[in-house]
Amino acid sequence: MAPSELEELKKQLKELLDAGHIRPSKALFGAPVLFHKKKDESLRLCIDYRALNKVTVKNKYSIPLLADLFDRLGQAKYFTKVDLRKGYYQVRIAEGDEPKTA
Repeated sequence: MAPSELEELKKQLKELLDAGHIRPSKALFGAPVLFHKKKDESLRLCIDYRALNKVTVKNKYSIPLLADLFDRLGQAKYFTKVDLRKGYYQVRIAEGDEPKTA
C-alpha cells in the first residue's frame, strides 16, 4: 500500500471507529483491504472477503421470479423507500461471526 493510501486508511478507520461502525479486534485472522478510486477521485475503502467466501457454507434456496414479485406488489397497500447510503454499515453482524469480518 502506498504511503498516501496508508494515511487515507488511518483516516477512514478513525472515522469508522468514531462513528461506532467498527471496533478494535484481536481476531486470529483478517481480510486484506484495498482502495477503489471513485469518480470524484476520493478513495473508497474495500475489504477483500474472497478467501472467506471460498470456505463459507452457502444457503441454498430458489430466487423468486420477477413476475411473481410484481404480482405481489400489485396487491400491496403500503410501499417503503429505504435510503441505503453507507448501507453496508447498517447491516448487523450475527453474534459470533464478528471475528470473520476482521
